[in-house]
Amino acid sequence: MSMSERSVSYLFWVLCLVGFFALFSSTMSKNPVLNPFASSLNAPEALLGFIAAASTIPGILVSLPAGSLSDIFGRRKVLLVSGFVFASAPFLYLFVSSWWQLVLVRFYHGFATAMFGPVANAYVAGLYPSKKGERISLFSSATAVGRTLAPIVGGYILSVTAYDFHELYLAVGLVGVAAFLTMALLLKDGSETQNAEMRTALKGGARILQGWNIVAKNPEIVATSLVEASQYYAFGAVEFFLVGYLKEVAHLDAFSIGIVSAVEVLMIPVSKPAMGVLSDRLGRRALIIGGSVVGAIALTMFPLTTNFYLILLAAIVYGTGFSMVTSSTPALVSELTSKELMGTGLGFLSTIMDVGQTLGPIITGFILGAGMGYMGSFVGIATVISIAALCFVAVRFVFKPRS
Repeated sequence: MSMSERSVSYLFWVLCLVGFFALFSSTMSKNPVLNPFASSLNAPEALLGFIAAASTIPGILVSLPAGSLSDIFGRRKVLLVSGFVFASAPFLYLFVSSWWQLVLVRFYHGFATAMFGPVANAYVAGLYPSKKGERISLFSSATAVGRTLAPIVGGYILSVTAYDFHELYLAVGLVGVAAFLTMALLLKDGSETQNAEMRTALKGGARILQGWNIVAKNPEIVATSLVEASQYYAFGAVEFFLVGYLKEVAHLDAFSIGIVSAVEVLMIPVSKPAMGVLSDRLGRRALIIGGSVVGAIALTMFPLTTNFYLILLAAIVYGTGFSMVTSSTPALVSELTSKELMGTGLGFLSTIMDVGQTLGPIITGFILGAGMGYMGSFVGIATVISIAALCFVAVRFVFKPRS
């Protein structure tokens, strides 16, 4: 292996370690703690979904600008800003005494993942231009390991501390600090993020807006982003309201709920690298469509049973479908944009994704509050995924995109 290949490999694995710590921290701050924490603050039931969605709103605001700024100034600088938020936000939960304060802290915390996601994906895509699907999926699997462990550890902490929320958020803060320190001390800018021509081409606000316009006018990017949004619409809603269903209807204890929440995402690190390889070899679109179908079917399974093992099965199926889709969407968008606009394209994808993730818990909360129950809520989520997949297929035939 040449020195250049060693350097690329080093940067990639450091970024994977950062992603593990970052997503472990951010996930443990909400799953399974956020629902009971909000309830302990006497949050209105109709606003529980809004509380869950507060952390995704920053993604709508800053993901696209963060991606564009990383095209100009380098990925590492933007990642360091996100790392500071990962490290500082968890300690603010210790001072929360009312539900509206929780909303504010969740909003601030959301800036971390809003900046980190698209910029990290652009970093990986730049390091491996011929293996985007495989490497983005492998990186995503590293973050998914953090997502998987977080609800188990969080559920365990809640169990042994009799729901002491302060002790849990101290643990969240320590992991967030580890993410920032790893990023600051070990991660260096790769050559793909220090391109002088790229800086010249995108210099100035007008050029940045021109890049946004180019990306937004591409129907293939828009359709792919809508599919991504539908997946995270479902993920955000399921992540929050499945906990309520398991506690209120299935009557599972905190540790069992943590197990189910972990299994929900366990199939992501298990299957996503293989899905990425298939995406590189067979094409992105088949996995996107097939994964949407699998996910929609799984979502309708959750409210049909209170049996722990059947719920686990539904979680496995759902996680697999989610993995199939999200292994292909960032790679497809990175191929549909020029090298100079890769961060912008992935920032656009992340922005639309966060719109979906924001609306998922809010709309599902209103459906639940309107008396349609968990059955209506989960069927509604599955319907959103199905509609987005149909739109993606329509664009495929109308515009005949490249295979």
